[in-house]
Amino acid sequence: MDKDRIEGAAKQAKGAIKEAVGKVTGSTSTELEGKADKVEGKTQATAGKVKDAARDAVKH
Repeated sequence: MDKDRIEGAAKQAKGAIKEAVGKVTGSTSTELEGKADKVEGKTQATAGKVKDAARDAVKH
C-alpha cells in the first residue's frame, strides 16, 4: 500500500474531526479548514491508489 493512501486517509479523518468541531463551535473558518483537509486527503489517497495500480500493472 502506498504511503499516500495512508496519509490521505489520515488527512480525511483529521478534516472530518475539524469540520465537526467547527460546526459545534460555530467556527466557520475551522469548518472550512476541515472540509479543505478532507478534499486534500481524498486527493492524496486517490493518487496513492493510482500509484498502487500502476505498480501492480507493471508486476503482471
